[in-house]
Amino acid sequence: MDATTTASREVTLQPDELIITKTDPKGHISYANRVFMRISRYAEPQLLGQPHNIIRHPDMPRGVYRLLWKTLQAGQEFFGIIKNYTADGDYYWVMANITPDYDRHGQLMGYYSVRRCATRKAIDTMTELYRRMREIEASSGKAAAPDASVAWLLEEVKRRQYSSFENMVLDLNKPAQAGAAQR
Repeated sequence: MDATTTASREVTLQPDELIITKTDPKGHISYANRVFMRISRYAEPQLLGQPHNIIRHPDMPRGVYRLLWKTLQAGQEFFGIIKNYTADGDYYWVMANITPDYDRHGQLMGYYSVRRCATRKAIDTMTELYRRMREIEASSGKAAAPDASVAWLLEEVKRRQYSSFENMVLDLNKPAQAGAAQR
C-alpha cells in the first residue's frame, strides 16, 4: 500500500516544545534531545550513529532534500516544513531550522537542527506543494527528479510573490495573529 494512503496518526508538538538534534557532516545523529526521542518514539541507542533520514517520510519529495543540502553546502541555514515518520509509523510535521556547525578554524563539524511545531496553514500549503513535487518527480527520470521538482518549487515561490523559499516558510509558519511577513 502507498505510504500516503496508509492509516497513521499525526503526532503534534506543543507550541513551546523544541526538537533538537546534531549530526556529523554526513548526517549521522550525534545528539538528540528528549523531545525528539518522545515525538519520534526512538530510544537514544536507536538514534545515535544512525542517518538522520531514519525518520524521513515518503510523502516528502526528494527535491526538498536536494534544496536542503544545496543550502547547507553553501554555508547557509535552511528553513523548511518537514513531515517525519515516528518509529511506529505515525507522523509529525515540524518547521525545521538547520544550520552548519563549524569549529573555531572554520571546519565543518556537522549540522545543528532545531524544530518546532508547524502551523496548520504551513502544513496545508506544503502538503499540496509536496504532492505536486512528487508528481513531477514521478514523471521525471530518477536522476533528474529532485532538480525538476526544486525548479518547479522555486518558480512557485516566485509566483506566490516571495523572494525566497525561506521567506515563504517563515511567513506560512507565523501564528495567525502575527500578520504577514515581508515577502
